[in-house]
Order: sequence, then structure tokens, then C-alpha cells
Amino acid sequence: EVFLSFRGKDTRNNFTDYLYKALSQKGIETFIDNKLNRGEEITPELLRTIEESMVAVIVFSQNYADSPWCLEELVHIMECQEGSWAECFTRLLRRRP
Repeated sequence: EVFLSFRGKDTRNNFTDYLYKALSQKGIETFIDNKLNRGEEITPELLRTIEESMVAVIVFSQNYADSPWCLEELVHIMECQEGSWAECFTRLLRRRP
């Protein structure tokens, strides 16, 4: 149902992990990619998961846009959203001074 797009080194062990656990505890099927390693290509299976999701949550952290993988996911999410009923939510995360 829900696809989480995030920059691993920024939010994997805090906000995104918390969000994933909270959604899962509510019985909401949530996909979090813990398998894609730096330098690897996004797999067709991952792109298919985006296509099959009803909701995409983009955790737009400080370094999200620096990642070609995150941007590729984002483009695919936006392409899938065009002309469909899928929802896309963006959460901007900022560091506190």
C-alpha cells in the first residue's frame, strides 16, 4: 500500500524507521528498501513496487536530492501519479540548529 522513498544515510535509523514501524503496527503494508546498496542500480522489482503502491511517502531530507537513486525513485513516483488516484506525500526534514 505505502512506498517510502528516503535517503538512507539521512533518515534510515530515525524518522523513516519510526514511520515504517508505526505504519506496520497499524496493519498498513509498507515497503522500505533496505537492500539497495550505494552504487547499485534500481531494480525493475523496486520500480514495480512503486507502481503497485497506493501511496508514496517521500522523506525529503537534507541530502535526498543529492542521490541519483532517490531522484530516480521520485521521477518514477511522479510519473505513476499522473492520471491516477495514487497519493503522494512529502515530508521535509530539517536539522535543528
